[in-house]
Amino acid sequence: MVKLFVGLGNPGKEYEQTRHNVGFMVIDELARRWGFTFNQTKFQGIFASGVISGEKVILCKPLTYMNLSGECVRPLMDYYNIDVDDLIVIYDDLDLSTGTVRLRPKGSAGGHNGMKSLIHHLKTEQFKRIRIGIDRPKNGMRVSDYVLGRWTAEEKIQIEQAIKKAADACERSLHVPFAQVMNEFNK
Repeated sequence: MVKLFVGLGNPGKEYEQTRHNVGFMVIDELARRWGFTFNQTKFQGIFASGVISGEKVILCKPLTYMNLSGECVRPLMDYYNIDVDDLIVIYDDLDLSTGTVRLRPKGSAGGHNGMKSLIHHLKTEQFKRIRIGIDRPKNGMRVSDYVLGRWTAEEKIQIEQAIKKAADACERSLHVPFAQVMNEFNK
């Protein structure tokens, strides 16, 4: 059995440290904690893998750009025969205040194009997710400009805490059922 953690984001230096890339940031935090190295590139993604508590774990950052994330994840899951129950997707959410972390066992895309792509390619909404709040733009700023923008100093502090909390939830999910992780982390 293989556990797959997918962080959503956009590849390239110009997108590093932007609101839309918080999923990548959580994956990077997990790789740092576990000593994993991103040394595999296939299925239009970059991967790191290893064994944690006796379980094979894969960390994935799709390189397809956000809106095509499913084009990476579906072939990866097929290749490694990963069940949708063993997938957790981490991504940004405009409908949660900055730094809020919410775990869900399933759900709609909620207007998030990366999630729309995953749901389309996986042909189900029944997969676990960890949403990290980035709030909505203020002052009439376009959503696309906002999500591709960088954090303010205040937001950066909140997001760093959220990244740690999301990574903690991922780690916990390797030891207890996801429903229990949700009860612990959705407080």
